[in-house]
Amino acid sequence: MGRHLSPFIGLLFGLLLLRVSASEEGFPSNPEEPLFEYGDVRRPIPTRGLLYPRESETREVRSLDGMWRLVRSDPLDPLQGIREKWFTDVLRKTGRDILPIPVPASYNDITTDNLRDHVGTVWYERTFFVPRSWEGNHRTWLRFGSVHYSAVTWINGRNATQHSIGHLPFEADVSGLLHFGAENRITVMCDNRLGNRTIPQGTVRNVQTDNGTVPIQEYTFDFFNYAGIHRSVHLYTTPLLHISDVEVSTQLTEEGIGRIDYRLWLGGSGFKESLRTQATHVVLKLRDREGRVAAQQINKAIYHGTLLVPSAHPWWPYLMHPDPGYLYDLQFELFADSTEEEEENALQDVYRLPVGIRSLSWSNDSLLLNGKPLYLRGFGKHEDSDIRGKGLDNALLARDFNLLKWIGANAYRTSHYPYSEESMQFADEHGIMIIDECPAVNIDIFEPQLLEQHMSSLEQLIHRDRNHPSVIAWSVANEPRSTKPGALKYFESLVNYTRGIAQGRPLTAAINASPSTCHLSQFLDIVGFNRYNSWYQNSGRTDMIVNLLTDEAQRWRDAFGKPVIQFEYGGDTMEGMHSLPAFIWSEEYQVVLFTRHFKAFDELRQRKWFIGEFVWNFSDFRTAQTITRVGGNKKGVFTRNRQPKEVAYILRMRYYALAKELYLCSLPDDLHLYISKDVTKHRHKEL
Repeated sequence: MGRHLSPFIGLLFGLLLLRVSASEEGFPSNPEEPLFEYGDVRRPIPTRGLLYPRESETREVRSLDGMWRLVRSDPLDPLQGIREKWFTDVLRKTGRDILPIPVPASYNDITTDNLRDHVGTVWYERTFFVPRSWEGNHRTWLRFGSVHYSAVTWINGRNATQHSIGHLPFEADVSGLLHFGAENRITVMCDNRLGNRTIPQGTVRNVQTDNGTVPIQEYTFDFFNYAGIHRSVHLYTTPLLHISDVEVSTQLTEEGIGRIDYRLWLGGSGFKESLRTQATHVVLKLRDREGRVAAQQINKAIYHGTLLVPSAHPWWPYLMHPDPGYLYDLQFELFADSTEEEEENALQDVYRLPVGIRSLSWSNDSLLLNGKPLYLRGFGKHEDSDIRGKGLDNALLARDFNLLKWIGANAYRTSHYPYSEESMQFADEHGIMIIDECPAVNIDIFEPQLLEQHMSSLEQLIHRDRNHPSVIAWSVANEPRSTKPGALKYFESLVNYTRGIAQGRPLTAAINASPSTCHLSQFLDIVGFNRYNSWYQNSGRTDMIVNLLTDEAQRWRDAFGKPVIQFEYGGDTMEGMHSLPAFIWSEEYQVVLFTRHFKAFDELRQRKWFIGEFVWNFSDFRTAQTITRVGGNKKGVFTRNRQPKEVAYILRMRYYALAKELYLCSLPDDLHLYISKDVTKHRHKEL
């Protein structure tokens, strides 16, 4: 299931390849880059398994989150631990300093020393017990939500699994590696180095410092390269014969009938298991929010089927319907005959999946959900917070979704990588639509090996998120160097592959090229562009926004004849800095910049093919250290600790005004402060 075991020699060879790709040579310096052919590019092996761990009558889930132990490798010898086999014993035997480290979390901001800027490998370790009851008629799985960037894992000194491309889950059946009813040790080597064949790309080069030679990681993307075990680690059990994977797609008819098409994959149905147990049928029960059975089915075909739901409750986005984010609970019960116990139709496995019933379609003019045109109002975001870095934080997730709803947003883009599975579940539950983006940010040097990694990142992302009703599009890249000649064949190959696995969603990207020079946009279903008028262009001139923006959006439309979204606009703002008249970096300047964009967006909305406006960014976030970033990127509407800047209140009025105009939603009582009887009435009439 997923991507796991390989021989140790292959493991070491793969690590060496990563080391070469992240070497100090980095990006070629030859300005005349070669053009590559992609006929021999290997397509990714389809991912199977990786269902989100959920307890049931037949499954148990245990968390390995908590305090682990960490050892850092010598930055100039990152593979020392492999050669010396640190994984065969406890890490304190290495003689190196042991640091207590929380999981999940980035390790960079936890300590007070230079671990923040460490380049290379670190080693994690913890011990745990596995109950005797898990031995025998169960399989035990080890699952990581994400390790950035690459990881190799051992259980009791034996290789369990490996994975590269951060932000995505991986797992392995570790039943044969565990000591049941006894203590076990898990060891993880995490490597944060990026090269010109990783997604995203980077360059590692050695530099001379006052303390000798050290490697430094360079990259062009504008967020900090946090590393570590970023998401939860789980042990979970399944029966020997079990449901290993589920795929659902939904439709809503004009008559209000919901249709759920599903596919199942079974695990443990090898030769030995098939002699003992034979699957006979699956029972499906769809329960509504109150627990009532809305539809059910007995299916002897097992592997695929269709469930019809009369008078279905559709899944709607936030503020588009009085009851947004409606989810059903779809229960799969697998039954089998057992020759060993002479049981007929014995329950083998139970798995439950939240399902939202909705239809999604698009044309050259619009994107429609349940037959109604969408206008997206939202943000580009980051998984980023103080101390935890990119580590999963449920309290932060809850705060973010409260703020999204407070401000009246209905969508965000997972810039610039897949977000946690828990955040996707939050989006489903709250009716927040997602533009789901893979980690391909600022990609350059379009080698075939890069294309293989790029395809793999999209395949894993789509496999992970295909069942989420909140996902309305896949973003294949952010600000790629799409004007280069090599981009044409590269993106043609990438998009053709991705379209074949897109699971009924359109393809888009966030482009910072121009309509006349971009080689990617012609292949997309929705054209998205990033443009910073009055910030990176014409700094300080808020009187140079409306015409430039509307003209550019029209040129994107004329060039490609597709719906258009602005995925990024904004300007850095220092919390508490004020200036009258407005001056760049002040909170007043951010307000004026936004309101001029609002005027441009309203002009574009009248043309019908302009379907969304996304602020950059939801909140301030950490970046690499540069003289242009004071503590990080300050373009957030909220501060890094999620408090509103002045512009948040203006944006809130904008987003609620749009929701009322388009979907007749009710307005919050606190949207406007009382000024006077006439002023308050007038402002509410405007909305």
